Amino acid sequence: MTRILLAVNDSPAGVAAARTAIRFAHECQGQILAVHVVDVASRTDSRPATRRQDSSAGEQASRALLGYITNLATQAEVEIETTMLPGRPAEVILDRAAVWGADIIVLGRSGVRHVGQPFVGSQVLHVIEFADVPVLVVPAA
Repeated sequence: MTRILLAVNDSPAGVAAARTAIRFAHECQGQILAVHVVDVASRTDSRPATRRQDSSAGEQASRALLGYITNLATQAEVEIETTMLPGRPAEVILDRAAVWGADIIVLGRSGVRHVGQPFVGSQVLHVIEFADVPVLVVPAA
């Protein structure tokens, strides 16, 4: 397993997933494709000016996150490529994994657990259910 698709966000579990993927890539001399998905469906404000401001701030935060992950990988001497894509997270992750030829998908456990519900969010469940490769779900540190 040398092609590791890392689905990353700025949650504690997302950062823990990044650290785990980097450690795994270092040990198996693999490479990482870090994907940050901007969930366009979750934006509810329809005012153009507000959407532009949110988009600009969100893009800056996304770039900072990917820069941080790149620095971690570089320090570990791991080859990494990053990309930021719009769309529904699970669909984008599964598509990129297939197109890139990932051997494994690594992502953080997300979502808030309520009584009677699973320990992962709906997007993570979707990836687990429909992935054609192994999926490693990492809890927050």
